[in-house]
Amino acid sequence: MNPVSDEDELDVPGARGPISAAVHALLAGDRQIDWPDIESADPYGEDLHLALHNCYELAYRGFTSVDADMEWDLELLELRARMEKHFESALRRDVPGGADLAAELETLVTEPAEAAGISEFLRTEGEWWHIREYFAHRSIYHHKEADPYIWAVPRLRGQAKAALVAVEYDEFGAGRAERVHARLFAELLAGAGLNSGYLHYLNQVPAPMLALVNMMSLFGLHRSLRGALVGHFATVEITSPPGSRRMVQALRRLDADPACVLFYTEHVEADAVHEQIMRRDVLGDLLRREPQLTESVVFGIQVTNLLEDRFEQHVLHDNWRAARTSLREPLPDPDAPARPPVGAAD
Repeated sequence: MNPVSDEDELDVPGARGPISAAVHALLAGDRQIDWPDIESADPYGEDLHLALHNCYELAYRGFTSVDADMEWDLELLELRARMEKHFESALRRDVPGGADLAAELETLVTEPAEAAGISEFLRTEGEWWHIREYFAHRSIYHHKEADPYIWAVPRLRGQAKAALVAVEYDEFGAGRAERVHARLFAELLAGAGLNSGYLHYLNQVPAPMLALVNMMSLFGLHRSLRGALVGHFATVEITSPPGSRRMVQALRRLDADPACVLFYTEHVEADAVHEQIMRRDVLGDLLRREPQLTESVVFGIQVTNLLEDRFEQHVLHDNWRAARTSLREPLPDPDAPARPPVGAAD
């Protein structure tokens, strides 16, 4: 098992196109940039989502080579706002919307007769290299785990605020640093022979996962999208236990390190309780107080499902089913039990 890294140092990743190159230049202090054409860019593409992720990272731990004051740099914020508008417009175009929250929640809690998707693939036929790639993808999310939801706290009132804080308390280890879910995922990475450093795999993870993480930051940083953030959070807590159970079975089948199994058993237990709290105490109280946020909550649920489906399509159907790596380049580990053929995903 690799040692768990507490190293927070993170370099600005290499650009993937003109938008991320412009952000990179601004972060380096270059004011003579060529302003990119954001409105014509792929709203789900590599270039836009790396650029947006780099802007958002300034609100988290930041980059070692970038001054902390760049979080509020006006030129960078203007560029970020244009990217956010382009991304959000695509999301609104690509989900049905509406205000039928009961129907959305019913869909979330209803498991199909025959499970499908990444966790089912890993449970039944996935190999160790699939598992490690999945961990690398998810590290971009799990290194932040519950951080974006904290931004909802000052924007809620009453029982909704108290209940969301109660869920977050569990996510952050109930006061114990060693039980913080992000720490447990770092131990999972180490147990799988992967680097557990903060966002270590950012250069290798393609846009579908970056888009999921950017969606969380977008919702968290904008008070007008607080309903969408709560809808997303509820979706995660409601859908986590079944997928986590399948991951436990996959990891036990492959005789994974106990640290890998522990992360998912923790989510089976904790999220089963969180589901009820989110539905009854957070969503229930929020929408009693602010019923006008119903459509925003529905939007958050639908967008989460949309982006998870896009992630699944990229990883499972576009690449793993074709025996290709789903990362931008294969993971370098000569000791892995099996490795995918060389040939990075588009």
